[in-house]
Amino acid sequence: MSQKAGGSLRSLRRTNQEQLLALLIDQGPLHRAALARLAGVSRTTVSTIVNELLERGLVAKAEGKPIADLDGRAGDLLSVNPRAAVVAGMNHTFDGVWVHLGDLSAREVASAGTALDPDTGPAERIAAGASILRRLLDEEGLGLGQVLGAGVGVPGPIHRGTGVVGVSLPGQPWSHVNAADEFERALGLPVTVENNTRLEGVAEARWGAGRSVANLLYFGLSSGIGSGLILDGRLYRGAVGAAGELGHVSVSVNGPACRCGNRGCLVLRAGIPAVLAALRPVFGDAMTLDEMLDRTVAGDRAGERVLADVGAVVGQVLANLCNLLNPQRIVVGGELSRVGELLLTPMRTAIRRYALALVREVDVVQAELGRDVPPGSGLGARIGALGGAALVLSETPDLAAALNRVAAKGATA
Repeated sequence: MSQKAGGSLRSLRRTNQEQLLALLIDQGPLHRAALARLAGVSRTTVSTIVNELLERGLVAKAEGKPIADLDGRAGDLLSVNPRAAVVAGMNHTFDGVWVHLGDLSAREVASAGTALDPDTGPAERIAAGASILRRLLDEEGLGLGQVLGAGVGVPGPIHRGTGVVGVSLPGQPWSHVNAADEFERALGLPVTVENNTRLEGVAEARWGAGRSVANLLYFGLSSGIGSGLILDGRLYRGAVGAAGELGHVSVSVNGPACRCGNRGCLVLRAGIPAVLAALRPVFGDAMTLDEMLDRTVAGDRAGERVLADVGAVVGQVLANLCNLLNPQRIVVGGELSRVGELLLTPMRTAIRRYALALVREVDVVQAELGRDVPPGSGLGARIGALGGAALVLSETPDLAAALNRVAAKGATA
């Protein structure tokens, strides 16, 4: 056989392997007859390829009752081996970093994080995240070559074309940093860098309050305010990657000056610093965020009034978004969402008042993920890291081919 013919056969076999892997990734467990029908190849070809994939550890027999074939024979259910590779999510907040490892079925393999001083520079932050990732891989007996990629979250807008983090507020540690290049260099992996509030939205869309919702708006109320737009089932970033910066929508053109250069920005009314400042005359200067939230949930009238005002002003902004985008559901996350209906009820009232009749009955719910995470333990960082891993699973170009490359790399290591 000529070298050219041998190469063509290897290429065809690899193409068929990736076709079967793609079917198992997209549709879940299937038996061999179904694979043959969907792939348009013979059962003999499927059996040969499946045996190779089983040998390489890319495919495993799935749990479940065998399904009868069309000719009466039973066939084992097959699925992608969830431990054939892992995906990484890493999320950097102003005061910490969290790393999440997940398998191909989206189950957690390991996760850990650490607190960081807000004045820590980008290089030290990247090194801290890379160190945690390497430690988790070592503890799980995994090599870097088994990681399909990493989804990394940082505060601020990221330019889609260059990977450079833009400036939304002065003094942010990531401003003007080419985060995509820096993370790829430090991690030695394919990296997608994304705004960390968007990653929280991706996590909620996949596993939380946005499950099975094609048009979703995630709204995060924290020190800053951002959003994640899931439109027709995909994360929407805008022309250059700046979509969703709702914190700097002006709610009062004659309002106080914001550090972004605008006046009357929403973050000056509804961000955590604004809420704490409004309550300090009542709660005292030493009040922490957790204490404020606990007192408010316990029925403190001052806290209830301030959070109701936040819900009302946020609802006005969201009413405009409903008119523009007509989401099916709005998921409200971030630390302030812990007060639940104290915030959501005035938010819904404002949306019904200011939105058009056709869109005003939008479903507004509290974020689900992380409700069992203790206060002060990095909720946003954890959820964003989970979203980073989800982003790798949903946006890796030709996931089946990438998985095949990872397995081939492991075989020659």
